[in-house]
Amino acid sequence: MLEVRDLNAWYGKSHILRGVQLDVRAGEIVSLLGRNGVGRSTTLRAIMGLVQRRGSVKFKGRELSGLKAFQIAHAGLGYVPENRDVFPTLTVRQNLLLGQKTAKGGRWTMDHTFGLFPNLKERADTAAGVLSGGEQQMLALCRTLMGDPELVMIDEPTEGLAPKIVEQVAALFQEVKKRGISILLVEQKLAITLDISERLYVMGHGAIVFEGTADDVRRNGAMRKEWLEV
Repeated sequence: MLEVRDLNAWYGKSHILRGVQLDVRAGEIVSLLGRNGVGRSTTLRAIMGLVQRRGSVKFKGRELSGLKAFQIAHAGLGYVPENRDVFPTLTVRQNLLLGQKTAKGGRWTMDHTFGLFPNLKERADTAAGVLSGGEQQMLALCRTLMGDPELVMIDEPTEGLAPKIVEQVAALFQEVKKRGISILLVEQKLAITLDISERLYVMGHGAIVFEGTADDVRRNGAMRKEWLEV
């Protein structure tokens, strides 16, 4: 579904990504691991057309290079940034409605999201800016899903969240997968990614240094020590 080949990206004169290659298949959860600062978030931003880039990014066989971020979103890619970007003065309900691409909606409705996260339903008419960090993360995820993406890229969704909320977020990923939506996940918590991912990529110094299954990662202690452990 997603094919990334020889992806390079820059912030000004700083060359961040150096020939990144990865794939995400239909209905698959793929995690992108690595220490802070190695280029994981930049990879998602480059795929989404938010930074200066060079290389090939194909979604369902269509080349996305040269398209604007909103055009990529309309092609079926969803993106949840690390900072969540909820609209603080709008209510939960209004934030969710802004995620819809059409008036008819798609596979995800407000009722679906409220069913998964009852605490969002309870706060449907509350301004998003007064929600807890966990509730804002849920809202950002659900707003993206309201756009009916076929693949969603999610950047550090459990950062700073309480363990109970982390469990809810992981359950949402499984529900997303059941509905046939692919996920490309940037996540720091190794235990979560090993539990939910079909395949994992490890980044180091702006490039992919390892690819394998969860079992491959578990067995490769030398790789974990060199590229993942602090």
